[in-house]
Amino acid sequence: MVKDFESSPSEGGAAAPLPGRPTAYFADGAIDIVVTRLDLRPAAVRALAVWLSDAERIRASRFAFDRDRRRFVVARARLRQLLGVRLDVRPESVDLVYGERGKPALARGYAGSDLRFNVSHSDDVAVYAFSSGREIGIDVEAVRVIRDADDIAARFFSRCEYESYLALDARHRPLGFFNCWTRKEAFIKALGDGLYHPLDSFDVSLAPGEPAKILRVEGTSGDDCGWRMESFSPAPGFVVAIVTESAP
Repeated sequence: MVKDFESSPSEGGAAAPLPGRPTAYFADGAIDIVVTRLDLRPAAVRALAVWLSDAERIRASRFAFDRDRRRFVVARARLRQLLGVRLDVRPESVDLVYGERGKPALARGYAGSDLRFNVSHSDDVAVYAFSSGREIGIDVEAVRVIRDADDIAARFFSRCEYESYLALDARHRPLGFFNCWTRKEAFIKALGDGLYHPLDSFDVSLAPGEPAKILRVEGTSGDDCGWRMESFSPAPGFVVAIVTESAP
């Protein structure tokens, strides 16, 4: 993948990235991924907030901490901006609906565009994935040491993944943990099932330095499962996983 991280420092306040400019591609150019920052000045956040729907403004008002409110406003406004460019409509007019498990999608009126998308953010980094006609999921996490990571891995990773995780050198386990977590999260987001999908029903690679791959989906080999996976680091200390349907 070609990767390009555009930042907007907390003291900057300018919009980033450039509207509609893709910052990363899958090899066949069918998927476009935008990475941006959420730490904007208050004036910039207020300017972006005008694009939100009434429901989104109400949701923003319910956050207890200004930091979380700001991240929500900027992330959602950026999504509307990026969708608006691709649909040739104003950001505030983009009509979103949500699936049974909460996955956002364009309302029925945009069905002719066949545009699919997904979004994720961690701390002040947000990632957006767009695809034409293929379901897609994306997840980003800040790599960090978690005190109970081993217990979480034992509970949520598949047996194969857990064994691979335990085999890592201790210094590589935080990255291995979040490689696995983002890859599993991106896959279930692509499916639209969220955490309702059995996490032990599929295996992903996780060892640092190895390619991101779906290894198994139930009784099917990852090579034949109909999905493909990529991973990259959008900024130091962060890891992103993307899963999309394979080309016909």
